[in-house]
Order: sequence, then structure tokens, then C-alpha cells
Amino acid sequence: MLREEDALQLPVTAGAGEPAARHGLTEWFGSRVADLVLLGRTAPGIEQPSLEVWLARKLRRGLETDAGRRVEWVALGEVARGVRTSELRDPGTLAAFGVAARSTLVPEWRLADGGRGAPPEPVSEPAEAESLEFLDSSRSLLEFNARVLAAAEDARTPLLERFRYLSILSANLDEFYMALGPESAGARVDELLARQQRCIVDCLGRLAEHGHRILPWASIGPEDRDALRARFRREFFPSLTPRAITLSPGHPFPSIPALTLSLAVALQGDQTGPLHFAYVRLPPTLPRFIPLTDGRDLVPVEEIVAANLGLLYPDRRVQEAALFRVTRKGDLELEDAAAGDLLQAVEEELDQRAVNPIVRLEVQQSASPVLRDMLAQELRFEAGRGASSLGDLVIHDVPGLMAAGDLRQLANLPVPGGSFPVFTSRAALDAGRPIWTQIREHDRLVHHPYDDFSNSVLRLLEEAAEDPEVVAVKLTLYRTGEASPVVRALVRAAAAGKEVAVFVELKASYDEARNIAWVKQLERAGAQVVYGLVGLKNHAKVALVVRREQGELRRYAHIGTGNYNAATARAYTDLGLLTADPAIGDDLGDLFNQLTGTSGAPGAKLRRLLVAPEHLLPGLLERIGREADHARAGRAGLIRAKLNGLDDPELIRALYAASRAGVEVRLVVRGLCTLKPGVEGMSDRIRVRGVIGRFLEHARIYHFADGGTDEYLIGSADWRSRNLRRRVEVVAPVLDPACRQRLDRILTREFDDRSAWELAADGSYRQLGSLAVGDPSTSQTQAISELQQRQEVVWTA
Repeated sequence: MLREEDALQLPVTAGAGEPAARHGLTEWFGSRVADLVLLGRTAPGIEQPSLEVWLARKLRRGLETDAGRRVEWVALGEVARGVRTSELRDPGTLAAFGVAARSTLVPEWRLADGGRGAPPEPVSEPAEAESLEFLDSSRSLLEFNARVLAAAEDARTPLLERFRYLSILSANLDEFYMALGPESAGARVDELLARQQRCIVDCLGRLAEHGHRILPWASIGPEDRDALRARFRREFFPSLTPRAITLSPGHPFPSIPALTLSLAVALQGDQTGPLHFAYVRLPPTLPRFIPLTDGRDLVPVEEIVAANLGLLYPDRRVQEAALFRVTRKGDLELEDAAAGDLLQAVEEELDQRAVNPIVRLEVQQSASPVLRDMLAQELRFEAGRGASSLGDLVIHDVPGLMAAGDLRQLANLPVPGGSFPVFTSRAALDAGRPIWTQIREHDRLVHHPYDDFSNSVLRLLEEAAEDPEVVAVKLTLYRTGEASPVVRALVRAAAAGKEVAVFVELKASYDEARNIAWVKQLERAGAQVVYGLVGLKNHAKVALVVRREQGELRRYAHIGTGNYNAATARAYTDLGLLTADPAIGDDLGDLFNQLTGTSGAPGAKLRRLLVAPEHLLPGLLERIGREADHARAGRAGLIRAKLNGLDDPELIRALYAASRAGVEVRLVVRGLCTLKPGVEGMSDRIRVRGVIGRFLEHARIYHFADGGTDEYLIGSADWRSRNLRRRVEVVAPVLDPACRQRLDRILTREFDDRSAWELAADGSYRQLGSLAVGDPSTSQTQAISELQQRQEVVWTA
């Protein structure tokens, strides 16, 4: 360490990556030779940038340098035991030791401190997490996942639904690491994972009470073992491909696929020979849980493969096998403006995603230290990557079931009372009358899944494809799922000679490959397809049908909050407005002309619609300011919104200003929220709540009281910076009195839901009441009850 008067601090050099680290070694010790490994990065502060923390072993001393004369050698054990605490005051140094203490690559620390673990983060300048105005976004995402986990932990939740919530949590945490990386994780993730494992154990125990046990290989009888061995040879063995991990000529290190289960295998050729390491990927096509001959008990597929590895390595002895799984960064590095062909560029980047840096390694806890360390070390040498690709690696030792997303398979077991009561969707439109007649009569607000998607939105597109009077169909597609009936309707419309124009967003995260396939299918059918805006994503959910009626053209529009996806329309709550309003139809016509005719953001101001990124945020700020003016004038100011996320600083500050002016702000935010509610003098009148139910809340509603005239809007945009500033989003006013009343009921019912969770100023949540998910008094169950008297049953869940 470097001596600075009466304090010690770690040496710091400018730059980034291994070259900068070796330059620093030369500066301090006169030699750049050492075994270097990146342990991680410190969190940034206002005056303290994020620092890379490198560990150098087998360091060679070269010529003495000026900086080297100030070097003092301090044993890590002394730091871990707190012996030199009085001399360690530099925030960057303390943060770096925190990174070292949490790293599995510095075992000396845990040996020295008796296993107590990392020291507390140093107190320094406030970072985002300590902001006086905003909550930390990463913590907010994890708090949402804690609420999902709470639904799984509640013993009143039907057992099979508990498995579904556990599966959702696992998928959410995978995405958390893929999107934000390990630097955003920490003790909160560890706590969630520990709770998740306890919940899994509890649920599996209750499942066993219903006659369905999940058994390890050691607990299976001889007859079942014989049957499983025969099935292994017949169905599993041909699809397995063992790969060497130990580097050798002709055997480059394999690229481990992300989010797939694999077995790490230690092999020995003879009693005295060296260990060789290999891995066997479990194909995702294999079911995770295999039923035994009784049809009730099940065994995890990894148990079957591990027990039969000898067939894959007949000339070696299998000394050990352990399950593992890697997570890679999921982002694509696209330069829209530089891409000559966006579709080709996305395809190329998808290939690159398969070898993106690994950010998390999950290893079976029972794995030996030798096998575990081998995985962590050898993964650093993926072909074409260097040690830096694992610099921020988080390693999770999993004590129980890994890849808990597969628990959704158990949700289909026959368990009496294991699922929510049967729900029957209702038809929003009269099946016996043309859809055009019904929309012309008055606007129709559909609320999925309570109102059937197929009977409303899909019906609009299917009738448009078959109706000879329809001349054009235009639509935006973001995520439409597999075997999409929406795409099939568009293909039929194009085949019938209608003008079909579709904007397919190629950059929809993790749906890129599927959307590329839809682009090619639609183009083959003769549709006009566009798929690129420079620097933007098109997240709008809008459709336009142009129909010839009595010698004139009439426009029919759909503006939605959710994707044109028939599958998610059964699991997500979303809203859609079906209207023949001429002004909205004209707006959509102009918008599609901008989307298909230019590669930039749509900039023209429209009559009724608010479109991001040019006009939505200014429109919202204007409306928030208008409510503040009403409050200052003595009139009741009220803002209500239902959202998936809220993090835009400018908009949050506008809400704070409205609160200070006397406006009541009531928000229902499902997930991320960085607004601090209930802070005296800043946000006294703001309350934020979130609902966890059997369906994923996904709709967006805005309500501004406007002195009693009441303005309601719905659309695709959350109040997040990415929606308001970096995406095309469309929001429409809802003018029909009956539709407005329905929106009012939704907002009131969800805010007053006693199963909802309320956000506190410190970022924590508390549940308002003790109602379980699915209780008759919850908002979603009330919405189901409200529709019980409406029209025919369409589908049952």
C-alpha cells in the first residue's frame, strides 16, 4: 500500500482493463510481470468514480521506482481482522477491500476474518442509492421480486400457483443479471435466493403430501432405475455431447450456452493420472422432471444423466459431477446509424450474444472446491475472450434446486385445489354483428384478460383480412409470440391484395430472432415491412384499418397498452381502445406515414395522440403543472396513474412540485419506482402502491382531474426515461363516458386493494392488509366478478 502521511491507501492508476493494471505495476514496482485477475468494480459516488479492483499474485520486483519508495506491504489478514483500521480512511481503498472480501478469488480474507465476510461499504459521498430525491433503481427492481416471492411464500396461495410464482421470480432474476450485471447485485439478491430455496423446500414438501415426490437417484428403487437407464439410452444418450474443458490442442474451450443446465465432470484415466475436466450440456428439449413408473413421483433429469455418465466416458472413471449454469450479459451492441442493413446487423449481434461476457456462475453447493474452482478459473479462457470477461463474475453456490424457472412444469400436476378457481373470459363484442357496426356506435374499451383478446383485437384484424371492403391494414409489432394468430391475419390480408404495412421492432429485447422470422414471413406474403428507427425502439401498440364505406374511406383504430400477443393477453392485464373517432384515425394515419416514410423519430404534433419521444413528456409535464395551478387556485388537484415503472427524474421532480402545491398524487406502480413518497416538504401528498395478483398487471392509465373535467389517457408508455425519451410510444385520450367510468373503477379498485403493497420513503414496501392473492376482495377478483354477467363465455383458465 502507499503511505500518505498517517494513512495507507491502495495504489491507483488511470485507465481501464489489464493494460492499465500492468502499467500501474510498472509504475509502482518496476515490473509488469504478475498473475492478474479482475475482482470487480466499486460502486460510483458523486466525487468517487467506479474503480476496477485487480489482484496481482506472483509479483516480480523490478527496479525501484519513485512511487515504490512509498510502498508498504500489508498482509490481507491484518486488513480482514481490522488490525490497520485506523490507517485506512480513503473511501476508494475501503470500497476496494469490500470488493476483495466479497470475491471468492481471495480465500485469504475469509480465512483471516473467521468467515464473517465483507466489511460494510464505506461512508462517502452520496451515490444514487443514497440520493435525497430518488430511490435506487436496482433495489427497486429487487423489491418487486421480493413481492413476487411473498406471494409464493404465502401458504394460502394455491400450491401449484406457488410454483408458478417461484418460476417467475427465477426468470426475473435471470433477466436482472443479464440486463444490469453483477455490479447491481448484492446482499439483497442473496437474501432473495435464500428465501426462494426455503420456499422451494416447503412447496416440494407439500407436493409430496399430495403424492408427488421429487426424488434423487439414490432414493429410487431398482425397478425404476432399470426403467430410467433404458430411457436414458433410448431418449437422452443420443442427444448428449460431452466436451472437454481442460485445454488441449484440438479441443478449444467450449462456449457454454447461457441459462442452460450443464454437468461439470471430473475424470481420471487411471489411479495415478491427472484429473481431466469436461462438461455435458443438458439439452433444453429434455423435460426437467421425469415421471417414474407409478406416474406420480418424479426425478430431476440431471440426476438421471449424472448417474449414467459412465456410458459417455467408457474409458475413464467419473470421479465427480456437479450441476452448473452460467448467465451472460444480454444486451446487443448495435450502432443503428452505422448499420447498412439493420436486420443483418441484428442477426450478427445475436450470434455475438451467445459469447457475451459471463456475469453469473451458479454451481451445485455439494461440488468439491477443486471442481468449483476449476469452473471459475477455466471459464476465463473461453475462445476469443480473456480473463477480463469474468472480472465481475458472481458465483452462487446453490444448495437445492437450480434453474427454478423449470418449476412451472410442476404447476401442471393433478393436485386438488392446487390452482386458482376457474376463470371465464367474456366476449367484449357481439359475435352476431359486424365489428365495424359496433365500433361506430361508440368507443369500446377492452380490459384483458377479463375481455377476450380473440373476440376483440384479434377479431378486428381477422375481419379486416376477410372483408372485401377493407383496403389497408397497418400495425406495430413489438412482441407477438410464437405461432402468432396476429401475424397469420396480416399474412391473409396481404394475400387478399390489401395494403398491409407493418412496423416490426427488431430490437425488442430477447425477441429479436423471433421478430426477424416474422419480418421475413410478412415480406414473403407481400406486406410492406419496416423495422428500424435510428437510435429508438418502437414500443407503440397501435393498429389502423382503412375500410371503404358508402364511397368514402373510414378509419378504425386500436390503441393498446400491451403487445399484440394472444398468449400474454391471457396472463397480463392490459387495456385497448377500439374507436372510429376521425381525429384519432387521422392521427394514426399521419403517424404510420412518419414511421414508414422516415428513419427518424416522428416529430409532427398530432391532434389527439401524444407520441414519444417528441411530445409525450412535454404533454405530461404540462398536465402535471396544470394540476398544480388548480391546487394553488384553491381547486382540488388530483393525479392518478397506473404504471409498470417510474424513474424519469424530470417527471418525478414535476410530481414533487405538484405535491408541494397541494396536488394529491395516487400511483399504482407494479415494478420499478425511484420516486420517494411521503417525504415532508417534498412529496407529502404522493402515495405509491403496487398489486401482485394471479395476472401480471401491465396496463397504463393516466388521470388528471383538471378542475373537474377529468382527462383519462391510456397507452404503451410507462413514466420511465427509456419510454419517454428513447422510444416511440403512443398515448390516446379516452372520451367515451362509459369507458372513462371503467377506467375510474380500475384506478380506484387497485389503489384501495387491501392486498396491495405500499412504498415507503426508504424504498421498503409493506402490505396494506392481510389478504391473500386471489382473495374475493382483491382488485383482480373483483374485476372477474364484475364481468360475470356479461355475454358468452369465450375461454376458460
